Amino acid sequence: MILYHYELSPFSSKTRAMLGYAGLDWESVTVRSLPPRPEIDALAGGYRKIPVAQIGADIFCDSHVIGAEIARLSGRRLLDPAQCGEEAQAWLRRVDVQVFAHSLMLSGTFTLGRKVWAAMPLREIIGFARDRVGIGRTARVKANPAKARERVRAHLADCEARLARSPWLFGDEPCHADFSAWHSLWFIHELAGTDVLADFPRVRDWYDRLRAASQGGHRYETSAADARAVALAMTPREIPAEYLGDPLIGCEVVVAPDDYALDPTPGRLAGVAPTRWILARETPEGHTVHVHFPREGYALTPR
Repeated sequence: MILYHYELSPFSSKTRAMLGYAGLDWESVTVRSLPPRPEIDALAGGYRKIPVAQIGADIFCDSHVIGAEIARLSGRRLLDPAQCGEEAQAWLRRVDVQVFAHSLMLSGTFTLGRKVWAAMPLREIIGFARDRVGIGRTARVKANPAKARERVRAHLADCEARLARSPWLFGDEPCHADFSAWHSLWFIHELAGTDVLADFPRVRDWYDRLRAASQGGHRYETSAADARAVALAMTPREIPAEYLGDPLIGCEVVVAPDDYALDPTPGRLAGVAPTRWILARETPEGHTVHVHFPREGYALTPR
């Protein structure tokens, strides 16, 4: 797997942790914290969220789909959200959107500012701030700054109660929901350096255990040009026949997130699986790639 990411991205941290827990070796392409990202645009069209993953000529958007691919490659079944059970799926969707948004509002510390300053040039910091303000204005899921601490503490209290019943949030082994909860806390606790876990000893222990369990595999640095050459040298994997029955198969469509960062990705609908849409897109070189999106949290419309 090739991962397009940047170090301070919370969802990239979540994906890196899943790769480590799965014990997979992977290739890293570091990208800018904000568009334009020509190395991704050439493959995934207008999709702007990070991370994006690549296996050959198949491109995977959103950490839910990437988690499913990590599960397929490693045999760690519960990294696929669809395998986690209905309660866990609803819970992780709420955590990835609402809890994540409120967590970001608690992270404006001097410690985080120092790390951002060290990681980005001033021009990119200014552009990043403007970009995120624009995303916030158009987001369909709104967070209330005045209630951010209250909402995050309620979430942590829920986690504390769950961990009193089992070693992980939904049972005897980590599932995708654990990693969804972990990455928001990584941003608040590790990057921003807050004391948000001080009153929740079970959550702190769980956090440390999950971090320790996510140290497997090996990361190899590669270039965007080499990653793109991989896509151009291969053909997308075959789509199962049972995913070809939708009446829109072969039609031009647009897929876009339905929560925030609403930029659309156009393409030709190539497959409809129970949990994902697959678009066929042409690269600037005229090569076909397949771009995979989750159906949960995204909207598809005919062009």
